[in-house]
Amino acid sequence: MHEMSLCENLLRIIEESAETEQFSRVKTVFLEVGAFAGVEADAMQFCFEVVCRGTIADSSELIMTSLPVKARCLQCSQTVTLTHRLSPCPICQGFRLQYQGGDEIRITQLEVS
Repeated sequence: MHEMSLCENLLRIIEESAETEQFSRVKTVFLEVGAFAGVEADAMQFCFEVVCRGTIADSSELIMTSLPVKARCLQCSQTVTLTHRLSPCPICQGFRLQYQGGDEIRITQLEVS
């Protein structure tokens, strides 16, 4: 379950931000997750709660937003949106796609006090 290590890294980033920005508690963490990142939302929520117990982010809420994947179709030269790695181009049904992201995970905002 790689969600546990992802949450451990999120907590490390949050703690570094707390030290730099001088806040003492995190209420909400807003996270963007690319559709191809391989993150299972329920597992991520569970691991986040476990990892954050007894820390600056204890009892904080994790709000995840799924990001669609953009790809450039090398057959029809269009930029398209995909939801699955094995999907063909929705315009020409071609499979020669050049993905533009999709595996990113990033904190976009922290609600703190």
